[in-house]
Amino acid sequence: MTAILSYIKKDSLIHKMAGTTKFFFFLLWSIAAMITYDTRVLVGMFFCGCILFKLAGLKWKEVRFALVFMFVLMTINLVGIYIFAPEQGVVIYGSRQVIAKLFWHYTVTIEQLFYLFNFFMKYMAVIPIALLFILTTNPSEFAASLNQIGVSYRISYSVAIALRYIPDIQRDYREISQSAQARGVELGKEAKLRKRLKNSAAILFPLVLSSIERIETIANAMELRGFGKYKKRTWIMRKKMEKRDYAAIAFGVVILGISLYMIFHNEGRFYNPF
Repeated sequence: MTAILSYIKKDSLIHKMAGTTKFFFFLLWSIAAMITYDTRVLVGMFFCGCILFKLAGLKWKEVRFALVFMFVLMTINLVGIYIFAPEQGVVIYGSRQVIAKLFWHYTVTIEQLFYLFNFFMKYMAVIPIALLFILTTNPSEFAASLNQIGVSYRISYSVAIALRYIPDIQRDYREISQSAQARGVELGKEAKLRKRLKNSAAILFPLVLSSIERIETIANAMELRGFGKYKKRTWIMRKKMEKRDYAAIAFGVVILGISLYMIFHNEGRFYNPF
């Protein structure tokens, strides 16, 4: 079973890039998506992100669980926005075209649907690049990259340990779950959802205990090796910046530049087709 949201080793161009490059590209891309509500920019970023995801040799089925989880969160978010601000789109775009009247003061308008679509696309523009960054960056190499740009190696190493810990937690959960099922605890698909959730919650306690034990082991090992004694350290996984890295960062700057230009062109963050 493949670990969720952990490094997947492949031999692609994006995998060969330095962690610093992918980190800066992800920041530039995220800022570009956050500052604009221009539908044209967001849709274009989404398709570019999908192309980059494909170029990395990754498959959507490898992150299916993460995507389903993100879609559930996005759906809850969009429903919440509509409940608390059903006329936000009307206020932003300055027109009101009613499609259907529901109840009380809730109506379905084209402007509100367009606003919610743009909000949804902001997520969709970032998700492929976020997954790309997580799945193609070796934790140790990323820690070395963070240290290379001035972050303390203690913090960098903590980040690497946290990223490496994700698949460990998943493995421990599966092992504890299989042990519980062997003792007759129902966790399979044949059990009712409520019972599965209740039994799954019972796994958390031994999972927390095993996590604390592992943390203590790692802390003792690092202390015995004198971690943190010196101000600097060497890195085996550090990569040098090459032409492809500078080209990727330049592409991120261009995307951010387009996003900023459209804000000035539209005289605001919102593209108004009405």
